[in-house]
Amino acid sequence: MKYLCQVFFEPSALEAMSAEEKRQLDRDSLAYDRQLIESGHMIAAQALQHPKTAVTVRVRNGETAMTDGPFAETKEQLGGFILIDAKDLNDAVRVAAGIPLARMGAIEVRPIYAIPVEM
Repeated sequence: MKYLCQVFFEPSALEAMSAEEKRQLDRDSLAYDRQLIESGHMIAAQALQHPKTAVTVRVRNGETAMTDGPFAETKEQLGGFILIDAKDLNDAVRVAAGIPLARMGAIEVRPIYAIPVEM
């Protein structure tokens, strides 16, 4: 079986860290990724940019609506994810609006964060 492990945390905890603490966290995260690869557990992993960069897309009655941030209804549950390559946010929103579940739920679109650590 496959599992999506979403990492939830309070952004204020990261904002309170020093630059060196953030670099160490990044190094530790990448080291753990390597352990998961070596053990055969890793399928794919990406860090997300701050939730403020997210856009939520809904399609109702053929109309696409977009709101800033990850504001899914609390009753909604994560059903899966699709990792896409898009030329920009508008292209990503267009792709998200085509996902069939956008007509009944919400698709959060968030840019991937490239960890700026040299190993």
